[in-house]
Amino acid sequence: MMFPVTAGQFDLVYNALSFTLASMMASTIFFWIRMGSVSEKYKSAMTITGLVTFIAAYHYIRIFNSWNESYHYPEAADGVVQDPVITGQPFNDAYRYMDWMLTVPLLMIEIIFVMGLSPEETAAKATSLGVAAGLMIVLGYPGELIIEGDLNVRWMWWTLAMIPFLYVVHTLLIGLQGAIKEEKNEEVAKKLNMVCWATVVSWCTYPIVYVFPMLGLDGPSAVVAIQLGYCVSDIISKCGVGFLIYNITIAKSNPEGYAQVH
Repeated sequence: MMFPVTAGQFDLVYNALSFTLASMMASTIFFWIRMGSVSEKYKSAMTITGLVTFIAAYHYIRIFNSWNESYHYPEAADGVVQDPVITGQPFNDAYRYMDWMLTVPLLMIEIIFVMGLSPEETAAKATSLGVAAGLMIVLGYPGELIIEGDLNVRWMWWTLAMIPFLYVVHTLLIGLQGAIKEEKNEEVAKKLNMVCWATVVSWCTYPIVYVFPMLGLDGPSAVVAIQLGYCVSDIISKCGVGFLIYNITIAKSNPEGYAQVH
């Protein structure tokens, strides 16, 4: 369902999407250019880190174009810019969920790949976290389509999506602590903890943004708040966590040089 928006609301989402797209593109270039600085053992983690932001950049192009195509500015009246009007082309926010279906499991995998687990543990943890992350996205999408009317349905899907979400949070903050404690490099161990916490904190913004319509926001206000909230969450969870992963791979590739620099 499309809602009329003011010029300020349209521009706010327009600029947020543009900024997020630029962040994803710049991060991708950085991660892949710097891949040669890490040892062969951690290049897979860096490749995945770049893939996450690359996939996100592609989908942000689609979201940005869809938002642009959904509204049109009429001719200015006496030099005054009018509010945009609905073109009839629906805003396809499903691109965001298609992005998350790919990037969220990859985010889990990139963290596991820098943990120093055995091949068996790496495969098991990456699989369980990837499946849980994908299930979380699948369960959240039906409720995302409802921002007005009977919001109890939205609450139901939010609750179901929180089950795999809490499993992921428990694994990151508790289940991986054993592997972090076995890390001999204290600086690396701190950064591994930081990655887990940064992921959890950034992910907590998603369920909060999800409940905006249930907190009284409706119509265009809900659409704008959701778009801005998800843009902030994506930058933190993809670009921010990606740079932490990069620092960890650098530290593990050359621990002595890392210690001298830091």
